[in-house]
Amino acid sequence: MEIKQSPIFHDFEKGLKSKWMEVSEKRYKDAKSFYESVNEDLPDDTLMYRVTCVNDPEAVEGHLNWGISMLEPVYVNGECNMTRGHFHSDLNCQEYYWCAKGHGLLMLMDEEGSCWCEEMVPGSLHKIDGHHAHRLINTSDERLEVICVWNSNAGHDYGRVEKMPFPVCVYKENGKIVFKERGKQE
Repeated sequence: MEIKQSPIFHDFEKGLKSKWMEVSEKRYKDAKSFYESVNEDLPDDTLMYRVTCVNDPEAVEGHLNWGISMLEPVYVNGECNMTRGHFHSDLNCQEYYWCAKGHGLLMLMDEEGSCWCEEMVPGSLHKIDGHHAHRLINTSDERLEVICVWNSNAGHDYGRVEKMPFPVCVYKENGKIVFKERGKQE
């Protein structure tokens, strides 16, 4: 019997490696609209987060994608760094997030706009209902790294979140996490 090497390797120190790997980065210049206010002192080329993934090329029901989201410990006028957030295009597709490193929050929002968070700590596993928008928030002073597994046909509906933004912003003030209603900052 022949023993083959997997074409995908995920080293928890060195990251994901594969010839099929895709990497996307969000710099501050591309993420300004996520935050309650613009920080003119934060350089536009500041890395906010990187997503590295292996996407199934067929993108059909039953096939899976594997990835890791890495959020840097950056604050925008005290607001914690976060991902853009999205619903899935196919609402029947669930997703799992597993916190590998760091501390943060998984913010969830249902289709009516109700919002809540789950704490992310190393080892916590989060099952995301396909009908819930979701975003990651880094609340610590170290990188937040989250492993993601999702259906390859799930798709990302960012426009829906732009039309109905998450109603809560997360800040760090005097070392404590503070939640503020969007549009009601002091």
